[in-house]
Amino acid sequence: MGKPMAMNLLKAGYQLIVYDINPDPVAELVKAGAKEGSSSQDVASQSEIIITMLPNSPEVKDVVLGDHGIIYGIKAGAVLIDMSSIAPLVSKEISEKLLQQGVTMLDAPVSGGEPKAIDGTLAIMVGGPQETFDKVKDILKVMGASVKRVGDIGSGNITKLANQIIVALNIAAMGEAMVLATKAGVDPEKIYHAIRGGLAGSTVLDAKMPLVLEGNFKPGFRIELHIKDMMNALDTAKELGVPVFLSSQVMEIMQALKVDGKAKDDHGGMIQFYEKLAQVEVRRKS
Repeated sequence: MGKPMAMNLLKAGYQLIVYDINPDPVAELVKAGAKEGSSSQDVASQSEIIITMLPNSPEVKDVVLGDHGIIYGIKAGAVLIDMSSIAPLVSKEISEKLLQQGVTMLDAPVSGGEPKAIDGTLAIMVGGPQETFDKVKDILKVMGASVKRVGDIGSGNITKLANQIIVALNIAAMGEAMVLATKAGVDPEKIYHAIRGGLAGSTVLDAKMPLVLEGNFKPGFRIELHIKDMMNALDTAKELGVPVFLSSQVMEIMQALKVDGKAKDDHGGMIQFYEKLAQVEVRRKS
């Protein structure tokens, strides 16, 4: 996700200093015009605005607060935009430590997966001060078609958790419905086109059903990453005392797929859980 997002910033004319423990995306970005940093601390020491895009809460804490982390290089007045999808309480914890050094943080997770990261059409959900958001909004608009501030620090990741619950439940519902239809002998592609314009139609349905019909589960957003997001959602719900029955059930479906060796499939591949049990595949008829 981070590489195509950085590519779009380069194409828009921004000067970038990049660092990653994986040298391959760094090499590609340097070839495209970026400068390579030697560590997170080094990048921060040379930057007014620092953007992080990482897998989960522990990685963000390590990159920002750990050895050679951003906190040791960042200057007062700088802005950290964490675009990772992490636990909201971790965003608040990191923000409080940075504020002690005069640094403002935004949590700005994204939705849309790698395809929209490449296109620069991500949905970006931002938490943090309005003044800071206004300062960096034009930068975020290079990476996203929808850039919305939803509240104070942590609210960006709360919004992302809500987004991921809705997406997961949509995909699971699509899987149940289309496996039922196929088992009944009705063409799933015809059903898709019949319902997509009605109340059951959705962005999720339009994004995932054509891929399912082709049997294409190449990851745009991996099941293992959705498991991570749902775990954060379940943990946050437990902290707040909110019942999330359906989310818990979808989490079990994804965990079963992980055990079945499908963790790196696209989350649209959740339908494979139902296909295996019903002994039928939802595919385009030749």
